[in-house]
Amino acid sequence: MPRGLAGPAPGSREVRSLGSGFIISPDGYILTDYHVVKGARQVLVRLIDRREFKARIIGGDRRSGIALLKIDADHLPAVRIGRSANLEVGQWVLAIGSPFGFDYSVTAGIVSATGRSLPREHYVPFIQTDVATNPGDSGGPLFNLKGEVVGVSARIYSASGGYEGVSFAFPIEVAMNVAGQLRATGHVTRGWLGVIIQNVNEGLARSFGLSRPEGALVSRVLPGTPAARAGIRVGDVIVDYDGHAVVRSAKLPSMVGFTKIGSRVPVTVIRDGKSLLLRVRIAALPDRPRMAAAHRGR
Repeated sequence: MPRGLAGPAPGSREVRSLGSGFIISPDGYILTDYHVVKGARQVLVRLIDRREFKARIIGGDRRSGIALLKIDADHLPAVRIGRSANLEVGQWVLAIGSPFGFDYSVTAGIVSATGRSLPREHYVPFIQTDVATNPGDSGGPLFNLKGEVVGVSARIYSASGGYEGVSFAFPIEVAMNVAGQLRATGHVTRGWLGVIIQNVNEGLARSFGLSRPEGALVSRVLPGTPAARAGIRVGDVIVDYDGHAVVRSAKLPSMVGFTKIGSRVPVTVIRDGKSLLLRVRIAALPDRPRMAAAHRGR
């Protein structure tokens, strides 16, 4: 369980934070929640056998909320990695965490939804569950009934600050992709189209000549972006990205985010009632200040 010790500001006290984590390789790499270790001067990891290690922060990704730690140990028991893509609504899952400091607590629940897009974060397709999650659980593993990790406990939606039946987890594919990039380069890059999109409702589907309300309606194309250079226009409905159907607009950002930077991807749009195939060369998602500047400059 990672414990972050933040450096104190002048005249203030040290602040300790508590979270959970899990070992992903026998040589001591550990996944946890970025917010558990953000700004920490020292991170202490305590294993289930009560051994304690000082951990190095290899890197953290604010957008996904994943951090990668390393402790100097070997022959450690690592978790088995599963596939969140195989999860189905109603499937049972288990979480292990440290709610309010009660170490190695296990809670159970079902998958409520997959591919959730949360406010201000569209590049992570969250898993929604009703597993009891409380402060101290962030960064802990979410297991399927085969004992494979399929997610990383992320956050709760609550008016009280405690569990109220709605919890979210990062898909393990997202977490492992982030961990691999942090281990290799110390930072994370994501693919970027450069469009603002919205859902297609029944009325819009009829007006665009679609048989059903699916796809991502382009409401804005940022200038000088991959989408603009490829010829994507306002009013286009993106219905397929790199051979994968875009059923809901919320699916598209994570699909683009996983795309290798510089690759040329086929994108099918509906324009004036006709299907049009375009090819887009994907660029790296800019940081938020640069993106905000691009929005202001439109």
